[in-house]
Amino acid sequence: MRQLLLTCSLALCSLFAQAEVIDIDNAQLAKLMQDGVPVIDIRLQSEWEETGIVGGSKLHTFFDERGRADPAAWLNQVSPYARKDQPVIVICRTGNRTKAVSQFLSQQAGYSTVYNVKAGIKGWIRESRPVIPAAPVIAACRNAKTC
Repeated sequence: MRQLLLTCSLALCSLFAQAEVIDIDNAQLAKLMQDGVPVIDIRLQSEWEETGIVGGSKLHTFFDERGRADPAAWLNQVSPYARKDQPVIVICRTGNRTKAVSQFLSQQAGYSTVYNVKAGIKGWIRESRPVIPAAPVIAACRNAKTC
């Protein structure tokens, strides 16, 4: 009985300790970017090259071509500009992969506020919002070893 109470108490505490995950639309994304909230694009390089990227995004693939991930290594890459105690935005192609990444950041990595771009880059482009070519950004972050 004591073990059951302890388990339930820990589960309840972790529920309250989780960060808030907030689905946002493109207008909210634009506003948060203006406010300086970092945007992490978790797509594959081929996807960045295909569509371009939201200007100012940090490029860090979370899932590889086979759907595998190394969350610890990924966190090490993003931690210099996406701090746990500050809000962060994640974007992918359509908002599906970022749901999982948002939950990971919230429930396991201890981030306080995580914004998920619910329509992804495809929704951003559908609204004719600006994108920039990915190649120069990829080259710059590779040279600096930040992507």
